[in-house]
Amino acid sequence: MNRRKARELALQMLFQYEFTGHRSDFRAVEDLDPTKKEHKDIKQFSEELVSGTLEHLEEIDNRIRQAAEHWKMDRMASVDRNIMRFAVFELLYRNDIPPAVTINESLEIAKKFSSSEAASFINGLLDKIARESRKKSKKDEPKK
Repeated sequence: MNRRKARELALQMLFQYEFTGHRSDFRAVEDLDPTKKEHKDIKQFSEELVSGTLEHLEEIDNRIRQAAEHWKMDRMASVDRNIMRFAVFELLYRNDIPPAVTINESLEIAKKFSSSEAASFINGLLDKIARESRKKSKKDEPKK
């Protein structure tokens, strides 16, 4: 499975959701480009990212706000904001994906769909969120 394609598809769906307030399905994305008939595993992973991100959107946005300190969410580019959203979902809820993989994939997608400056900004925020998440999970581990 090509998880980067799934993440790119998730970005497109989250971006569309942010502007319309409605969840699109894969048919809507494929209608825009009929050559984008994605494989079942790509659709499944993408759907997991979108569903999980939207389910935990308030918590995810709060984590991004805390990490951003002097940035307001509405001042961030929509593409960047949505890349960070699905990445934060992965960092917090997908223990099967190493944080470094999530961050690196997000940076590559940012370079493709946004800018290298955005990639630096996203890297800093995701790294901070990942570190804080690891600290919290270590603190929550039972003592031996």
